[in-house]
Amino acid sequence: MVDANRIPGLHPAGGWDIPPRLNMARQCLAQAPEQVALIDLTGAGERRVAYRQLAEMTDGLARALLKKVQPGDRVGVLLSQSPWCAAAHLAIWKMGAISVPLFKLFKQDALRSRVGDAGARVVLTDPDGAALLGDLAEPLMVDQIDEGGDPVPFADTGPEDPAVLIYTSGTTGSPKGALHGHRVLTGHLPGVSISHNNLRDGDCLWTPADWAWIGGLFDILMPGLALGIPVVAARLDKFSPEACADVIERGGVRNVFFPPTALRMLKAAGQSIPGLRSVASGGEPLGAEMLAWGQQTFGLTINEFYGQTECNMVVSSCSEEFPVRPGCIGKPVPGHEVAVIDEDGTPTDEEGDVAIRRGSASMLLDYWNRPVATVEKFRGDWLITGDRGVWDGDYLRFVGRDDDVITSAGYRIGPAEIEDCLLTHPAVATVGVVGKPDPLRTEIVKAYVVLKPEAEAEERELQEWVKDRLAHYSYPREVAFLEELPMTVTGKVIRKELKVRAAAERAV
Repeated sequence: MVDANRIPGLHPAGGWDIPPRLNMARQCLAQAPEQVALIDLTGAGERRVAYRQLAEMTDGLARALLKKVQPGDRVGVLLSQSPWCAAAHLAIWKMGAISVPLFKLFKQDALRSRVGDAGARVVLTDPDGAALLGDLAEPLMVDQIDEGGDPVPFADTGPEDPAVLIYTSGTTGSPKGALHGHRVLTGHLPGVSISHNNLRDGDCLWTPADWAWIGGLFDILMPGLALGIPVVAARLDKFSPEACADVIERGGVRNVFFPPTALRMLKAAGQSIPGLRSVASGGEPLGAEMLAWGQQTFGLTINEFYGQTECNMVVSSCSEEFPVRPGCIGKPVPGHEVAVIDEDGTPTDEEGDVAIRRGSASMLLDYWNRPVATVEKFRGDWLITGDRGVWDGDYLRFVGRDDDVITSAGYRIGPAEIEDCLLTHPAVATVGVVGKPDPLRTEIVKAYVVLKPEAEAEERELQEWVKDRLAHYSYPREVAFLEELPMTVTGKVIRKELKVRAAAERAV
């Protein structure tokens, strides 16, 4: 299915073949100097950035960083899709530090929790990002750095040495940081290639997903650089079918990763996008209707893939190699051992927990500073994804999530962070946040709020409260006011009952 000679790290006989010394920056800058690495559409025109230019940008940032941070330090990257965003991560990895992707739509509270937890004293950003950052860390303006000098040597790192800390939302507490080693890029390469019907010369990659998330950073940007496939950088302040089609046409895009919500918006708008060789989608399952629409609209079969921030690109479809089966995500990607296991950790043919065996190259090292959470993520030798599945022959059929994470417009949103934010409002006594089924976004965020005695608050007021403090996409699109919430004897909100109520409201 995958040409192992084309994808470093995948052994021809199966499994991984990862060298004892490995640095992701070296992996991403190994192509011919004059070959096109990035097609920059973030400005008024089009700029083609060669690997030589990207290496020079990387070295300039690395020289500046060496004056402020040490190997192993965490450095934030608060930038949207752009060549500078790519160079920022590469510079951090090249000098042996750990990059922390940060999202431009975060507000101060969301940034504070991540920057503070990571202990990032320096953040590579631009003027807009610096304004968002405030005094949380020292901002370094990437486009204002002019550090001449010799190329910075690649740090002598190994595959298990920490390289990138990506925060993921959970159902309890603040967001957890998934710490990955330098092997994580290698672990993504087979699945990325398969999901695009085996990447080849002449291809060109793009996604509307922000590079602050694992889907943008490791499903598109870094694999494209490592494999020598040009990647388009284009900022969409707000996704629209028309803007999407324009980027694809201007950039000569041949291969796109579309989150499911983007596909639904294209379908609703009747937007036609010709000329694509592959469309991949992940984050939530597509149904038979969407697959049929994709065939009609793109003239090809959408390849679904599966993974999560902790262990990504482990299952994929590949219509060039085998028929796509509606309702199934695909087959395990070579190099990753995927199973459905029971409560004892034994693989089963019945419905159970989707799990990945230790040894996957894209598996996290641990949760940052959370040893208990790391232990709880595993059942013996298996990483538990939190999703339920069942085998349909050798295809994995997704059944549903086993947690309370809300999947909305391709984002995985942890309810606890929103609840904590709403509890800081002076009128709110208690709150429960769940996902309410939605035909366009899969789910919307719904908050059930109990106000303090004699206090008053309007729906819009609470929505703006969250918008001003967390990511814009995570605010509750609906707020319901109740006299009391369903609680356990220990005082925890029973979200399961609220989810049933939300689903019933939709049905009505």
